[in-house]
Amino acid sequence: MNASPLASFLRPAGFERPPASAVLREGSAVAEAGRYALRAVGERRGRRGTTYLQRVPQRPPHPVVLVPGFLAGDSSLALMARALRVQGFRTYRSTIHANIGCTMNAAAQLEARLESIVARRDSPVQIVGHSLGGMLARGIAVRRPDLVAGIVTMGSPMLAPGAHHVSLSASVDILVRLSRAGVPGLMSEECVAGECARQSFDESQQPVPNGVGFTAIYSKRDGIVDWRACIDPQARPIEVTTSHLGMAFDPRVIDHVAATLRRQTFVSAVEVDRGESA
Repeated sequence: MNASPLASFLRPAGFERPPASAVLREGSAVAEAGRYALRAVGERRGRRGTTYLQRVPQRPPHPVVLVPGFLAGDSSLALMARALRVQGFRTYRSTIHANIGCTMNAAAQLEARLESIVARRDSPVQIVGHSLGGMLARGIAVRRPDLVAGIVTMGSPMLAPGAHHVSLSASVDILVRLSRAGVPGLMSEECVAGECARQSFDESQQPVPNGVGFTAIYSKRDGIVDWRACIDPQARPIEVTTSHLGMAFDPRVIDHVAATLRRQTFVSAVEVDRGESA
């Protein structure tokens, strides 16, 4: 088997790859998707018996941007976005069609997207990031706290990005080989083992600024990444019992995300009031 193409510093001591058999846990994503479908059917039936004004909840003030994980695009979080909109949140796509390029380039693209939304809505955003998307969210919160009111990460191995299943390393290796062959827009060696990788990792370890809410959702059933790497010491941890893939649509996770977004909105409002009265 080929060695991992990722730099060794991306998997610090104390973190391990999930065993090869761990990926079998991801099969529960089928049941988790079914749980979402049942919830959606029940909600539609409930809405039929209410008027429009009765079923439209109060809209939280901060827009919500959803950021997909590695190899995925915005469509991977479409079900979560739909469920959050039903609960009154104003959601936005990241405009990442496939998260397979340089992490720093993806972060710059996302930052520009946030600037556009903040200018349009005159409000900082909350970011919900799945896996690699959560790591991008954390990095932007460090660099541009003026754009971010809070972040929620789901299965994001911020403490050890390299502590992931061997199948992901194989995917990274393919992307690097294609990039080396001249295919543009893909992860290069610099992105996974060079200065770009080092800068991205170092940034993800920096303190999250005061005033930016930070919640990390993780699952010990995660078959893709080492769940221990997802518990950032600066974050409020929430444990769930889903697969890595299922975090994107399991209604139990969505409930946690919605409750967290509302809690972080309240905390942000209290801190603003304190600052204005100081």
